Amino acid sequence: MPTEQRTEPDPARTVAEARRAFFVMFAFLCTVWALQLANWLGDYALTLDFGIRSHRLERLPDVLAAPLLHVNWQHVESNSGPLFVFGFLAAYRGVRKFLGLTLLVALTSGAAVWFFEREQVVTVGASGLIYGYFGYVVLRGLIDRNLIDSLIGLVMAASFAYILTTAVPGTPGVSWLGHLGGLVGGLLGAWLLRDRGARAALAGGGPVSAGTVPAPGPATAGALPGSPRAALLKELDDLGL
Repeated sequence: MPTEQRTEPDPARTVAEARRAFFVMFAFLCTVWALQLANWLGDYALTLDFGIRSHRLERLPDVLAAPLLHVNWQHVESNSGPLFVFGFLAAYRGVRKFLGLTLLVALTSGAAVWFFEREQVVTVGASGLIYGYFGYVVLRGLIDRNLIDSLIGLVMAASFAYILTTAVPGTPGVSWLGHLGGLVGGLLGAWLLRDRGARAALAGGGPVSAGTVPAPGPATAGALPGSPRAALLKELDDLGL
């Protein structure tokens, strides 16, 4: 006989991942600020030595170092808040995915600068990561068909859509190429790092034992087990909504 096989959100695991995400982002910000202090004490030699310089093969590895460096205190201060918020939202569903996303965004943002920026310009800053996390958070819920993440993405898109104005040419002193490259990396990451298990469960309907249908509870009343509606209602119930 067929056996019941369903994938449901685990609230305890979600809370544990959110806690890990908080500490990961806290450690990330501490690293950025420690490097800024060292950079400032060294008259910003780190910015010149490890910033992205376009078209130079020997400087290509700097695409991974540049997001950790900034040009002054105002630069790092303005990036810290958005970096923590968007980074946490990108990481709270899984730190491993977040680390892969961070690498992908750093590469796409840095590559856009390395290929297309003027040769006399040195580019540093975490804003490419911020745009990548933003794109990932906005699109992730739609791709994974996750109600909570879709709502988070909708709120973030409505609240911070104005930042997209610096992902196109026109703002002096801002690396719109790094912003655009990061945004593309975040959108690509939402697809590459999608929750394949959850999508498969929704597409397959989650087989139910033959001849048995669980009694509807407050979270599943009016929805068949394994259906998309039941999964969304279950997630809302887990959050106490």
